[in-house]
Amino acid sequence: MNAKKSSFFDHVWDFFCSLKLAISTLILLALTSIIGTVIQQNANPQDYVREYGETAYRIFSALNFLDMYHSWWFLTLLTLFAVNLICCSIKRLPRILKLVNQPNLDPDERFYKTLANGGELTVGLAPEEVRDRLAEFLGQKFSRPRVAEGEGVIQLFAQKMPWARFSVYVTHLSILVIFLGAILGTVWGYKAYVNIPEGSSTDKVWPRGSDTPIDLGFEVRCDRFEVQFYPGGMRPKEFVSDLVVLENGKEVVKKTIEVNDPLTYKGITFYQSSYGPMGDPQFHFKVRERATGKTVTVVAHKGQPVKLPGGQAFRVADFTEHFQTFGSAARIEMLPDLTGKNPAGRSRKSFVVLQKFPEFDAQRGGEYIFSLLDYKQRYYTGLQVAKDPGVWVVWLGCFFLVAGTFSAFFLSHRRLWVTVRAEGGKTHVRYGANAHRNQAAFAIWFEDFARDFEESLKK
Repeated sequence: MNAKKSSFFDHVWDFFCSLKLAISTLILLALTSIIGTVIQQNANPQDYVREYGETAYRIFSALNFLDMYHSWWFLTLLTLFAVNLICCSIKRLPRILKLVNQPNLDPDERFYKTLANGGELTVGLAPEEVRDRLAEFLGQKFSRPRVAEGEGVIQLFAQKMPWARFSVYVTHLSILVIFLGAILGTVWGYKAYVNIPEGSSTDKVWPRGSDTPIDLGFEVRCDRFEVQFYPGGMRPKEFVSDLVVLENGKEVVKKTIEVNDPLTYKGITFYQSSYGPMGDPQFHFKVRERATGKTVTVVAHKGQPVKLPGGQAFRVADFTEHFQTFGSAARIEMLPDLTGKNPAGRSRKSFVVLQKFPEFDAQRGGEYIFSLLDYKQRYYTGLQVAKDPGVWVVWLGCFFLVAGTFSAFFLSHRRLWVTVRAEGGKTHVRYGANAHRNQAAFAIWFEDFARDFEESLKK
């Protein structure tokens, strides 16, 4: 026997249709993705050197571990997996199309023996009467059958959900669509960062590790930033920003964002990422002159002298929002005048004023009684900015993935054959069925179906 000699293209085709190639590629993708998860991507070189050391940084950089999702070897793995997926699908597709479009419409005894579910019976009805009854029964209980007649034999064939055979192709397509969405986001998208002080706006953002800004095409303004801390410390409990999008000077979108609740405009999403203080806080004090009872309200900035009635002055030397268990407190230094110069040999008087206890300073016994009314610290809001034009393509791929996976696991192509022939003045009926998935559930269903099937010929 002459064996057909395989060509070079046959070997290439078999290589890309190989299941071993699919498994190997999937394992490599999983392993390399772990690297990308453990090592932060696209951070500053200084951060890598500080965390891993200079030698490790150079090795990681040479292996493209610091931006691995754009590296040639990771993109090659994705391409190899996609080609493997396409080739496997193409190779199996003709067989599936034949199963769906060209079913066996002339089953013989040998074929019936291959079916796991089946039966036979003999009835006293004419073959034409049997044909009509079964066509009506199958149309009601299963699906409308195809009927073929010839040489004294009547064949009926019916099937349900033939499209379930293509579930695996929907799953394969979903993976390719997700890949396409990821490529769109990689090529035409970006991730950047920007800090916006309260009351100011920007129309540019900066990619990490680059000094070249990206023009947004519109302005984003931060009207308010607010942070709340857990009691007894400076650990932030919640922080929010009031953002406004402006185009041509007009406000078009307003939203208060917080962590996991971003603002999206024209495909660009602004995530609440960080925050920081801007300048020194502003303090509001009520100061009463003990001798005269004269009271004034003054505004002070940290370290700057503020004049008081009577010619003396003071300044805020220090401030904390959590002074032991007493809350916000300012440390005041008394000055002889606005120059702040201290006469030789004299020390500056210093004391603490508590915001929660406005009369606390009255016990000190000084010339002035201070009450801290309020303080305001300006902040900048730190935003992570992301543009991903492929995100909707990825969502579409996810929809296909869920639909394809559900169909592949829970739906099956069911087929039913019936052969009717005259035999000794009576009519012999042979029938059988199969399903391409979930055989146990189909066998249970077939038991009830067979009982009704035979009952339909006894009425």
